[in-house]
Amino acid sequence: MWKLVGLFILILASCINSPNPDVINTTEEKLNLIKADESFSEMSVAKGYKAAFMEYIDSNGVLLRPGYVPLIGATAIDFLLQTNDSSFSLQWKPQNAYVSKSADMGYTFGIYALHPNNMDTILYGTYVSIWKKEENGKWKFVLDSGNEGVSHEK
Repeated sequence: MWKLVGLFILILASCINSPNPDVINTTEEKLNLIKADESFSEMSVAKGYKAAFMEYIDSNGVLLRPGYVPLIGATAIDFLLQTNDSSFSLQWKPQNAYVSKSADMGYTFGIYALHPNNMDTILYGTYVSIWKKEENGKWKFVLDSGNEGVSHEK
């Protein structure tokens, strides 16, 4: 009888300690999402706003911009293609991210800095991006919005 109880405990312990391949490490995915947002910003500085947004927008992505109705999918992409980004540089820093338990959706938020080429000042604001993970594991944003005017401590 004790041998049977011991065998049961051994089996139970091995099940508890063995990794479950279906369990998603959301902490790791959160870090991956923050890295995706940081890479997005780095590309914006290196190659321009337009190139970065074209690379990271989902085909059904939504842009919320002042003075416009929500720009969705092809309309958002057309808006980006028509953007002249030669007069400014845009970069941002995510302050945090959250990822769904299934790790296929998440959002980032933080502070952006807009550097107009003809001005010595930097314009700061806040942003939020909602992200979706593609089947290939790459994060694309499905919604991007920002708000102008934030005081920023250095």
